[in-house]
Amino acid sequence: MIERDSIRFGDTTIEYQVRRSERRKKTVQVTIDGGGVQVAAPMDTPADDLQTLVRRRAPWILNHATEGLLAVAPKRFVSGETLPYLGRNVRMVFEIADVRKPEVRFDHWRFNINVPRGLDGDQRCDRIRKAIIAWYRARAAARLPAGVKQWLPRFGGGPMPDVLIRDQRQRWGSCASDGTLRFNWRVVMLEPALVDYVVVHELAHLTVRNHSDDYWKLVVRIVPDAQERRRKLRDVGRALPL
Repeated sequence: MIERDSIRFGDTTIEYQVRRSERRKKTVQVTIDGGGVQVAAPMDTPADDLQTLVRRRAPWILNHATEGLLAVAPKRFVSGETLPYLGRNVRMVFEIADVRKPEVRFDHWRFNINVPRGLDGDQRCDRIRKAIIAWYRARAAARLPAGVKQWLPRFGGGPMPDVLIRDQRQRWGSCASDGTLRFNWRVVMLEPALVDYVVVHELAHLTVRNHSDDYWKLVVRIVPDAQERRRKLRDVGRALPL
């Protein structure tokens, strides 16, 4: 007997198949194969119990599933939806206003967004998305150079490197041969400990250009729990909504 179901984990939809069997008596098993997420369960296991189990295993699923098996639900940009900022889910509230373009204000951990009258459909979503991304980029342009300046003395000092903010969908950051550091604007969606990890990760490349043992020893010397932060970064990175 095969059923299909899904859960939401953050902004990611995890779809899974449930295979029930008379021969399976107690154990519920969650696996991933070419067909997606598979749940093997006894015949009488309630669907709610299976959802609870899949939700509990969601970090493991996100870490092991290929990107094509998971779907990040697109934002409709309606009041009540949330976006992450510094690791917290921030509620969005939309209002129709006499403005020429969408305006984003961050007030007491809430996004207040004014939308021009008569703007709807795909055009509305596209213009709101661009305004929100511009807001994030501005915060990244302020926060990440400050983070580099804060952590640079831990590496022995030296001249302040150039810091650029980019839209690098597959990377959190990069270090060019001339020492320029580039960061994905999405970094500011992460909790502060992960923001710091991304900054330290790129600063370490000013000393060691590769990912050799010497490189990781340097990173761990600066951030002792670097491997745990790295693992968490992989988990949360798959669920970012923009």
